[in-house]
Amino acid sequence: MFTYNTKIRLHDTDAAGIIFFANQFKIIHDAYEDLLEKFGWSFQTMLKGTDYFLPIVHAESDYLAPVLVGDKIVITVKVGHIGTTSFSFEYTLKRGKTLVGTAKTVHVTINQKTRKKIPLPTALRSALSKYKSTTR
Repeated sequence: MFTYNTKIRLHDTDAAGIIFFANQFKIIHDAYEDLLEKFGWSFQTMLKGTDYFLPIVHAESDYLAPVLVGDKIVITVKVGHIGTTSFSFEYTLKRGKTLVGTAKTVHVTINQKTRKKIPLPTALRSALSKYKSTTR
């Protein structure tokens, strides 16, 4: 399990001062980028130093409680499914002990030049396995 801490800023919210729905995806993507960096695969490293990339091919999100300007939230990231060419991340968003949202993203490994699916690189599969969810 990987955790990412953030604070809701004014630009994250709508006119009512509640998180704008699309910004929940922005926040989980920030957590995803930090997790990739922990793996040693920043986007800069991937784009300049590998022949593959990890686009998101599916994203879903549930909003379970209002999140307001100034709220501090913790995003927990777990790896869900690990397949031959794809994997998923599962996110929980909490304000204190209150679950305020959940999300899921599905990523596929593609060759940067051909844009065709390729098997997950062995080192990436190994890194993902460390954060594999054990509960369902």
